[in-house]
Amino acid sequence: MTELLRRGRASLAFAFFAQGAAFALLVTRIPAIQDRYGISDALLPVFLAAVPVLAGVGSVTTEQLVKRVRPSRLLRWSQPVVLLALLAAGAGGQGQLAAVAVALGVFGLAVGMLDASMNMLGVSLQRSYGRSIMLSFHAAYSLGGIVGASLAWAGAHWQLALWVSYLPVVAVLLPATLVGSRWYVDGDAAAQGSGGGGVVFKLLLPLCLVMTFAYIGDSTVSNWSAKYLKDVLGSSEQLATVPYNVYMVTTLVGRALGDFGVRRFGAAAVVRLGALVAAAGFAVVAVAPGAWVGMLGFTLLGLGLCVLVPQTFAAAGRLFPGASDAAVARLNIFNYVGFLVGSPLVGAVGDAWSYRGAMLLPMVLVLVTLVYARSFATSGGRYGGGHERPRTADVGRGSNGL
Repeated sequence: MTELLRRGRASLAFAFFAQGAAFALLVTRIPAIQDRYGISDALLPVFLAAVPVLAGVGSVTTEQLVKRVRPSRLLRWSQPVVLLALLAAGAGGQGQLAAVAVALGVFGLAVGMLDASMNMLGVSLQRSYGRSIMLSFHAAYSLGGIVGASLAWAGAHWQLALWVSYLPVVAVLLPATLVGSRWYVDGDAAAQGSGGGGVVFKLLLPLCLVMTFAYIGDSTVSNWSAKYLKDVLGSSEQLATVPYNVYMVTTLVGRALGDFGVRRFGAAAVVRLGALVAAAGFAVVAVAPGAWVGMLGFTLLGLGLCVLVPQTFAAAGRLFPGASDAAVARLNIFNYVGFLVGSPLVGAVGDAWSYRGAMLLPMVLVLVTLVYARSFATSGGRYGGGHERPRTADVGRGSNGL
């Protein structure tokens, strides 16, 4: 059983890594996709908003599907669809708006299913382990994002066609994820919610708000850090590309070490500390006199925000142990809500007031997380409500089905 869990953990971590790389390859090459298909500036926000909206639909659909299909199977088949949709998004020609619309639509739907099923498996595997391991999966996602962004930079630097940049990545990751999916472990049957009847939304709502606030913060960094450094803090265009890379690296570091903090001090304490560090990061960014102090703020943001999302998923699993799949699927919708709301909200405040002032908005929202931190400390184990002793994984529910 221990070997089964180890293989399940390694294979799931690779799935997180592959998804991080695929998503980074898409979002970092949006300008190239726009140029390739001739998408106007007015139409581009519609295309970009459609992806998280459809991802939310995919997450809702996953909640219904897991009543009949194991999450491991949904992950096994949704991940290749994401990779193929990525390749399709880069393979069309000038003016083929219908083609890129279909590709991005399929990408969004599949990403929603993939994110939900991936985190369902992470929550159930953490329960089987009996200790905090959720942050390590999201660390793998961050590592994949760094690799994907680096490959995207190389493709742009060498002026490679999109499909040329995407094809080798898909050719490697697609068969690798299919092979790795043989060792996915769904966890014990008792913890697999067969439906959403056990999920009380009033109890889940604090976690939904934390998820939304975390992604508002994350989308602020990803969408506004370069512009903020260049236009507000007066950096060079080259230096303006650095904050997001710093943010990604510190996110990886924080997640790689975060599980040890959860085991030692508990999930609620780690979430409180993460919220305070993230709020301090936004405050530093807002008052920074120059680019280098601004980058210090973005460094703090990576270290603070990185723990919130993984621990929110884990808390949902602990809060509804008999319906954890349904809880994770519903909670996952709010990551897309935060992504959709965050960037336009900061932009609107920046235009109406100032971009320094706009950085205070996500700071306040992240601080609100402190009010809900007690939702991360349910009764149970030392790391914030989990089980101290490992539970036996249900071999019959493994993704092999053999």
